[in-house]
Amino acid sequence: MDEALLRSLTPHVLGILVRRGADFAAAEDAVQDALVEAVRVWPDDPPRDPKGWLITVAWRRFLDATRADTARRRREDRVEEEPAPGPAPAADDTLRLYFLCAHPSLTPSSAVALTLRAVGGLTTRQIAQAYLVPEATMAQRISRAKRTVSGVRFDRPGDVATVLRVLYLVFNEGYSGDVDLAAEAIRLTRQLAAAIDHPEVAGLLALMLLHHARRAARTAPDGSLVPLAEQDRGRWDTRAIAEGVEILQAALARDRLGEFQAQAAVAALHADAPTAGETDWVQIVEWYDELARLTDSPVVRLNRAVAVGEADGPRAGLAALAAVDEKVPRHTAVAAYLHERDGDLTTAARLYAEAALRASDLAERDHLTRQAARLNARRAR
Repeated sequence: MDEALLRSLTPHVLGILVRRGADFAAAEDAVQDALVEAVRVWPDDPPRDPKGWLITVAWRRFLDATRADTARRRREDRVEEEPAPGPAPAADDTLRLYFLCAHPSLTPSSAVALTLRAVGGLTTRQIAQAYLVPEATMAQRISRAKRTVSGVRFDRPGDVATVLRVLYLVFNEGYSGDVDLAAEAIRLTRQLAAAIDHPEVAGLLALMLLHHARRAARTAPDGSLVPLAEQDRGRWDTRAIAEGVEILQAALARDRLGEFQAQAAVAALHADAPTAGETDWVQIVEWYDELARLTDSPVVRLNRAVAVGEADGPRAGLAALAAVDEKVPRHTAVAAYLHERDGDLTTAARLYAEAALRASDLAERDHLTRQAARLNARRAR
């Protein structure tokens, strides 16, 4: 059974059912039934036209469900009769599904779950495992999301920025359970880039590739975090870096700068440096200035303070950090790092310990605790 093929066909089949008149929730249920049937039947009797087979079976399931529901008899009058067998239509409704699943009426968590289910073709169990929640909880979240978008009409273009934010949320979840969400986000963003010619879509794809290229070097064998400056750059994926840089350069050449292109430019500068000491921090500060202009994000200003500290010295970095709200996540950890660079080990150790208490991620908490212990040991000596 080719699971990758099934997942790639899911949005196409769902889009066709919606275009034929099925509401989103009913169509998605029918497609899931068809996928289950495919898993059962295909190993012994693979179809010559997998997409056409899925469309036919899903449409039959939708019609059967509609006819069986007496409360929805009126809708049946609007439903097309089952189309004659034949090649699957070439039209691709995937782009419409991206916009539907990232509808502004959905919460970010619901939009992510619905995107993974409807566009990504993942099962509810897989999504629940990836987000470390019970399957019943995820099923309720997805059901509510489907009800919310059912009946939504697209009489104007969708918001690309919202779709990209949803995909970036998926990417940042990384890996958990039996689903690699970072790899899944890259696959979905590639799919979106093939469907829409937009420099920010290309920028997000480049950003994902450049970040993902460093994945193998981010953790030590014991699972502890390895900071960027200490990573073994020989373990970075040079092919992914080359692809990400090429995609980014083509996007930047269009002179329609957006936040994901600017973030990708920062990642490219890190990837381009043979060693941490050769990083072009001055240019990175310039890109963070662009990002701050585009987004006015406190997280961007926090990262800029780190870059300023590397480019102009830790005291300049601390001055830049003073303008950032102390409630921004990782503020205390950044302050600790800059104070250590400035030689104030007592303050740095205290701040590392405070940052560890505030960290929500276990690996980050352990890393910050070790940093505090390292400085306290140095002071004791």
